[in-house]
Amino acid sequence: MTTTTPEVLRTVTVPLPVAEAFRVFTEQFDLIKPREHNLMRSPVARTVMEVRPGGRIFDEAENGEQCAWGEVLAVESPTLLRFAWLIGPDWRVQDRENASEVEVRFTSDGADATQVELRHFKLDRHGPGWESLPDSLGGANGWPLYLQRYADLVATSARG
Repeated sequence: MTTTTPEVLRTVTVPLPVAEAFRVFTEQFDLIKPREHNLMRSPVARTVMEVRPGGRIFDEAENGEQCAWGEVLAVESPTLLRFAWLIGPDWRVQDRENASEVEVRFTSDGADATQVELRHFKLDRHGPGWESLPDSLGGANGWPLYLQRYADLVATSARG
């Protein structure tokens, strides 16, 4: 019998064409990621996503310290972004071979709307303790919070 590793799947629809939805998500990820999601001792000043294969996703602290917690694996602009999630169940950065993956797909939902589907999978790669990840990443302070902040950012931008 085959068992399937649990994954997190969440969606949101935003009132933007696909290319614009992709651009806002990738170029303004700093405004989407909550500052309190911080693995460093100093407060986060900004989050950077280098939108290219091999690019880093990292937080930069107010004191200049950096914490790379993601690595971009694939970019098919404007429909797909995939990155390695390097944060383990103990909320510390792990080696790349122990990383799970996050795939964000942008699909047209009419002329001026995009469905954004975020799938976080391969969670068992993190090793011992990975079983807690679906609940924490799929819970209110996980990916749903990020997608809500993204939708709020889009709504605020649309109002001008």
